[in-house]
Amino acid sequence: MHHPHSARSTIQQIGLASLALVLVALAPDIALAQASPFMTGATALQTNILAWLTPVAIILVMVLGGMAMANRMSWGWCMGAILGIAIAFGAPQIVTWVRGMFGV
Repeated sequence: MHHPHSARSTIQQIGLASLALVLVALAPDIALAQASPFMTGATALQTNILAWLTPVAIILVMVLGGMAMANRMSWGWCMGAILGIAIAFGAPQIVTWVRGMFGV
């Protein structure tokens, strides 16, 4: 039985994961304000997360492709995946852009 709220909860989960990734990506930029050993650790963490996220994103696109071939995909999932990937890998640029907007 397919629940009507499952697609919404999936998009919410993708959104929450993206938000968490943006917050993690924010950490090194926040640390730049004070030169601390935390900055090195945060930069290493960001690099590790991006290295871990790349195959996950590839697998996600492959799964979406398989679902599209089986005609079982809603476009909401596709848009959510594209948005999530864009936010996850574009996080440093997004942070720079937001900081520039507010003059931080």
